[in-house]
Amino acid sequence: MWIDSLAEYGMFMAKFGTIFIALCLLIVLVFTLFMRGREAGEEHLEIKHINQKLDGFRLLISATVLPKKAFKKSVKAQKQKDKGSDPAQKKIYVINFDGDIRASQVNSLREEITAVLSIADQNDEVLLVLESNGGTVHGYGLAASQLCRIKDKGIKLTVAVDKVAASGGYMMACVADTIIAAPFAIIGSIGVLAQLPNFNRLLKKHDIDFEQIAAGQYKRTLTLFGENTGKDREKLQQELDETHALFKQFVQENRRQAEIEKIATGEHWYGLKAQQLGLIDKIQCSDDFICEAVKLADVYELAYIRKRPVLERIFSPAVKATRLLADRWQV
Repeated sequence: MWIDSLAEYGMFMAKFGTIFIALCLLIVLVFTLFMRGREAGEEHLEIKHINQKLDGFRLLISATVLPKKAFKKSVKAQKQKDKGSDPAQKKIYVINFDGDIRASQVNSLREEITAVLSIADQNDEVLLVLESNGGTVHGYGLAASQLCRIKDKGIKLTVAVDKVAASGGYMMACVADTIIAAPFAIIGSIGVLAQLPNFNRLLKKHDIDFEQIAAGQYKRTLTLFGENTGKDREKLQQELDETHALFKQFVQENRRQAEIEKIATGEHWYGLKAQQLGLIDKIQCSDDFICEAVKLADVYELAYIRKRPVLERIFSPAVKATRLLADRWQV
């Protein structure tokens, strides 16, 4: 009898010990994540000299494919070229913008442009390699405003579109002095969109009441959970039309060569047709632009890097999903 009791006691202690160890590990993990989450994300500016990068590629391939004498001659020529470089030579600063629906990379874009403007002069140029399907009006409006800072300083701005610059992406692109795009890049989509699900009938079916109290007749128009009316839809349509008019005006001010009523229908076009419509200036991908630029200028690629804290990385998707539901319309 006492043996059975001892066995049961041993099993109990084993289970208790397992649970206790698991709880301790969980506490340690949560504490570690909390402490790391309190630390500010590491931020720094990375700069790459594209000329040196391409020269390195060329020498590496030359070492493999050229005879020994020819390779030595190539190395000697490169050294002479480096010695004869002109410090006053034109500089081109390359910035990459890969936009999501909230234009969240605008935070890095602000820092990168600020860094460029601290040293660039009117002989220099900025190349923005842009890829974006568009997104929230305020996010892309701010991104376009950052590009206007470059123009306001009298520095030439070129935007290169290799894949897509649609809607809010084109709002950014149209600021440029010159827009280049690959032949099959998607360009345009100058329009405004609002969409959201409505769960009101589902709530009614399950006898769930939804209450919303607001001050101001149009504080809220369409809603996720309340019953939407024709008046709500009419007001939202009016706001969308007003936003679209502002979008069209912004594009027209920056792309006077384009017929705004032709291109502001919400449609998109591929590069060749976009060039005919005046949406872009030249068919060329960013790689060809850079390869030509290094022959006449020093080309530098800038990237502002921010390492997000652990807790921010964990909860960021949920926060973004919540914010998207709160955003009423997109360009």
